Amino acid sequence: MAIVALVGTLDTKGTEYGLLRDHLHRRGTETILIDTSAFGTPRVHPDIAGADVARAAGTELADVRALDRGRAVATMARGATNVVVDLYDSGRLHGVLALGGSGGTSMATQVMRALPLGVPKVMVSSMASGNVAPYVGACDITMMYSVVDIAGVNRISAPLLANAADAVAGMAEGFARSPRAIRAADLRAQGRSLIAASMAGVTTPGVDAARERLTRLGYEVLVFHASGAGGRSLESLAGQGLFAGVLDLTTCELADELVGGILTAGPDRLEAAGRAGVPQVVSLGALDMVKFGPLDSLPRRFRDRHVHVHNSSITVIRTTATECAELGRLMAAKLRTATGPTTVLAPLRGLSTLGVATGPYHDPQADAALVAELSAGLDGSAVELRTVDTHLNDPAFGRAAADRLHHMIGAEEARAAG
Repeated sequence: MAIVALVGTLDTKGTEYGLLRDHLHRRGTETILIDTSAFGTPRVHPDIAGADVARAAGTELADVRALDRGRAVATMARGATNVVVDLYDSGRLHGVLALGGSGGTSMATQVMRALPLGVPKVMVSSMASGNVAPYVGACDITMMYSVVDIAGVNRISAPLLANAADAVAGMAEGFARSPRAIRAADLRAQGRSLIAASMAGVTTPGVDAARERLTRLGYEVLVFHASGAGGRSLESLAGQGLFAGVLDLTTCELADELVGGILTAGPDRLEAAGRAGVPQVVSLGALDMVKFGPLDSLPRRFRDRHVHVHNSSITVIRTTATECAELGRLMAAKLRTATGPTTVLAPLRGLSTLGVATGPYHDPQADAALVAELSAGLDGSAVELRTVDTHLNDPAFGRAAADRLHHMIGAEEARAAG
């Protein structure tokens, strides 16, 4: 029988969690109700009380209540994470369901992110219609918008909560029959070596050529969309040592972080593979643009720039020569710290489908500033920089990048074998 953990503050959301529990029981799904309340009295009896959660964090509930609210909540989140991970490791958990506002969502998703990929995780949240990146991170959390605030059971919330319970029950039942947890160690042991590749729509032809070559060479290539979330996922998994190599041809999230676009992967992008010593081939894909939302959302200060409407949801602006130079310096500073073999391939004839000779973002001066500062910043380092007289989306460029990564991986494997 499937077992679902319900994780939340039962002092304020007890009625709602009681509805979830009862609905799951009627379906034949077992539940473990975990109380993460730091201060109040639970409105429904938990299976794992707040005092037990506090002890799992290495303290007592009375001591938690002596803390300020922020530290108290953080302590209970840490304890709940330990409880849920222990349940999973002992085979007594097949899924997690939670509900909440900003605080409850932050706490519950911290718990969920500690579980392996593949373990069912459903978060019903009043925050789910906005930016959920801080909650989801690089994890496979299913976010469900509550529509109304989670404050009592009513004619709107009741059927939505029932839907959430049905969803996690179905997932958990399938998981209980055939566990699908994804752990780095397990994937490394499952035959073909894994390669991470970064791609965007405007770099697809080049990355596809590289992916096809690597597949023929015997690798399994996982492609990450350079949309902010994709970059964060790539960084997270590379940091776990999951990949034999990283083909990071699309580094445009760095431009969004620098200029203020909406698809940034955060300040740590382009660091995890180098820190983990993973062989990597890096390029400059789509650094000729910064992404924003619909045209009417473009900040006024950018409206005199070279604006291109990519689609109804995404508007882009061309990076300037000054911004490109700064991106070159930024990339060099990040890559110089790499502990594993690193090669940068810099295409000289354009960085995206918009940057072809006839494209709207063809700007050899800006691209040259990027390459010049990157070269200067890498001078004297162990990082290899190769310029290639092609466009990034030329299939020959993609194949060259794949071949270079294959060579680096082979050399590392030979070195490790002694």
